[in-house]
Amino acid sequence: MSKLVECVPNFSEGRNPEVIKSIAAEVASVAGVTLLDVDPGDATNRTVVTFVGGPDAVVEAAFLSIAKAAELIDMRQHQGAHARQGATDVCPFVPISGVSIEECVELANRLAKRVGEELKIPVYLYSHAAKRPERKKMTDIRVGEYEALEEKLTKPEWAPDYGPAEFNATAGATVIGVRPFLIAYNINLNTRNTKLAKQIGWTIREKGRAKRDEKGKRIRDAEGDLVRTPGLPECQATGWFIEEYGRAQVTMNLTNYEVTSIHTAFDRVCELAEENGVRVTGSEVVGLIPKEPLLAAGRHYLAKQNMSTGVSEKELIEIANLTFGFSEVQPFVAEKKVIEYQVAEKRPLVTMTVEDFTDELGSDSPAPGGGSVAALAGSLAGALVSMVGVLTHGKKGYKEHNALMEELGAKAQTLKDRLMAIVDDDTAAFNLVMDAFRLPKKTEADIAARDAAILEANKGATRIPFEALDRCVEVLKLVEPLVEKGNQNSLSDAGVAGLMARAGAEGAYYNVLINLSGIDDASWCAEMKTKADGLLAQAETLADVVRTRTLEKLSS
Repeated sequence: MSKLVECVPNFSEGRNPEVIKSIAAEVASVAGVTLLDVDPGDATNRTVVTFVGGPDAVVEAAFLSIAKAAELIDMRQHQGAHARQGATDVCPFVPISGVSIEECVELANRLAKRVGEELKIPVYLYSHAAKRPERKKMTDIRVGEYEALEEKLTKPEWAPDYGPAEFNATAGATVIGVRPFLIAYNINLNTRNTKLAKQIGWTIREKGRAKRDEKGKRIRDAEGDLVRTPGLPECQATGWFIEEYGRAQVTMNLTNYEVTSIHTAFDRVCELAEENGVRVTGSEVVGLIPKEPLLAAGRHYLAKQNMSTGVSEKELIEIANLTFGFSEVQPFVAEKKVIEYQVAEKRPLVTMTVEDFTDELGSDSPAPGGGSVAALAGSLAGALVSMVGVLTHGKKGYKEHNALMEELGAKAQTLKDRLMAIVDDDTAAFNLVMDAFRLPKKTEADIAARDAAILEANKGATRIPFEALDRCVEVLKLVEPLVEKGNQNSLSDAGVAGLMARAGAEGAYYNVLINLSGIDDASWCAEMKTKADGLLAQAETLADVVRTRTLEKLSS
């Protein structure tokens, strides 16, 4: 797995398109970095830029963008609804894949040191990169905002972690750190009342809202501390009015969506809105959002509707989209807003139409071929399992099997998605074998390197159909209980799932065998064949049971 890091700098400029374009261009100029999103806000006068890449490339892009912001933004002129204290207000690193929090902390220190030394900007480290406990939270560092910064820097306790303890009037100060995915989330209300939106925000924020007595006086405990209503953990929230939308919003940062989910926050705001005589009309995600909290939300709301959650990823996200009203103020396009979709590998075969795929399959090109078709057969079997599970869930006479149908559907969707990916992986593996054969063979060293590359490419091309075989067996394990306990009106669909999974398994097995024939590693080939033989035997046994029971039931 390659190392992938996300960086989400927030710049104190949301109105001047030329400045925003120049900052984004610095990011895009770095090789190995993908610019995912540029999200300016007029009312906040702030732009959130999101990009991903390898660790070194991301650090370089972050530095160049911070330098450009310092050059083009003058904090003395800045006004906006969002709290801020620097031209680059905050710059967090977020681990995505193949990289740890600790590695990202090293990146944050490396960037902070360079920004402080080369740009002469005071830098504070926060969250997981914080060097002091009182600097864990961004809100604590930014207290007083830009206007308080000059005086703060004269105090020893506000000495920056990097850079000079001197006021940089144009650039302000920058906060750099490492955090989990932060979801910047705004919920729309059918009111222009900013005070009401703030009251709701203060109620849901982690520290809660101060309780008041009948006279409106804040209540204190025996120690003199304010008594607060408990809020949502890992939630920073307030309220504001957005002129361009013509409505008030409850605005929040969910700093750990595994602790407080987006659907928990949404449901709580809906409750509080109703208590205050208003209603939620929609919401928006600022920047990008991970896939998992949307999938969790989709499952949450389907469960509330007594519907099966064993449906496709696409359907789960659409349920979340409809529930949250993401498209109320501007269109929500999952392919652009979900970070995993932005960085996903291209899948040229599975994104074809059925007609185009079969035309490509029937051409004189050796790939796609049987391996891709076998994986596709297994994927179709998984989709049928999911379909029968959904058509069984909640139906009269089958409700006792709801939990089983949920489990089968969820497993089938995971297997379906992976087998679908293998459709392209199999062709890509074949292409790597062809590339290895094209390597030069002019010298002995060339020949040795070429032979090694061919061997490794052939092993890789064998592992792909072997995985397809294994996944098809897992699909078959799901089909048998469907035949016995699934909706009998969909019995033929369950039977076809068994046939397709068996075809996928046998087809994948054939591809394992043909690839083994070209590998000069006897012990590796023997081990692989033994495993493949065992999986094929399982597939045949399971498929025979499914076929027999399906025909018995259909004939009765």
